[in-house]
Amino acid sequence: MWSLLKSEFLESIWGITVAVARGIIDSLKGAIILFYLDNRINEKATRISTPRHQKKEASVKVTPLKERKVLKRTLQCCALNGGIFWLSILIFECACLPSLKYVISLIFSHSPATANSIWFWVHLFLSWTFSTVWVLPLFFLSKVVNSLWFQDIADSAYRYSQGKPQNILNISKLIADSFFSILVQALFLVQSMVVSMIPIVAIGQLLSLMHMCLLYSLYAFEYKWCNMGWELHRRLTFIENNWPYFIGFGLPLAILTELPKSYFVSGCVFSILFPLWIISGNEANPVMNSNDCPLRLFSPVIVLSNAVFNRTFKPSRR
Repeated sequence: MWSLLKSEFLESIWGITVAVARGIIDSLKGAIILFYLDNRINEKATRISTPRHQKKEASVKVTPLKERKVLKRTLQCCALNGGIFWLSILIFECACLPSLKYVISLIFSHSPATANSIWFWVHLFLSWTFSTVWVLPLFFLSKVVNSLWFQDIADSAYRYSQGKPQNILNISKLIADSFFSILVQALFLVQSMVVSMIPIVAIGQLLSLMHMCLLYSLYAFEYKWCNMGWELHRRLTFIENNWPYFIGFGLPLAILTELPKSYFVSGCVFSILFPLWIISGNEANPVMNSNDCPLRLFSPVIVLSNAVFNRTFKPSRR
């Protein structure tokens, strides 16, 4: 009896390990697929647009499409989030502020206490001004622009691999699903912050990391699943039932975005890398049935979201 239980336990551990490793490997494939996906999209478009009788005639030359939308949008994400947003923060924090501090220390070299006092107020004023005038507006602008580019990347990749998107037909149902999805994701992010406060630091950090892995996987696969016509509850249930794979899939992105201490820099890292995860998610085939124990981490926020959503959109009685 004990040997049977031990064998089943080891088999379950092995299945979870394999699924996590497969998720990690699949998540990194987007960096490779990116460089030949546009060519395959163009080749497929050329085959579809070329009449059969032209294919048989050797003398007829068909000019293939040369559009590289996926690579273009990815490079635009890198340019906006890395070349403009992140670079501006680095220049301000690593060049402007240290240079100004050095000038103030030279001017008030005879009185270090005065120099420190002046630098404190100058640093505080410049930091708040820079954040208010530049960082916050650019941050929100980049969020809007990134969402459009992410959708463009996802749609192009999906049309190549799956064909025409099968969106939810009912417009009101689609809008409700989108609002509910945003609410669930926001509450799930809050839940990850709450579990990180568990007194046992290692457990809190591990649970928080697991939350972020699943959330990033949801972000990446949601474009594909929405195009397939999957509603939110089906998407979340699929992740909870196959959590080892999705923890592995979101793990590299969760670690890379956790490294920067600044929230804005972390957002830049996410926006630069996320197009690769969209491509990876579109091409991936998740490992299913790797364990018999669903991880119901989304269940609490679904219950809370249902309560908020029903209370907010419940028709008033007259």
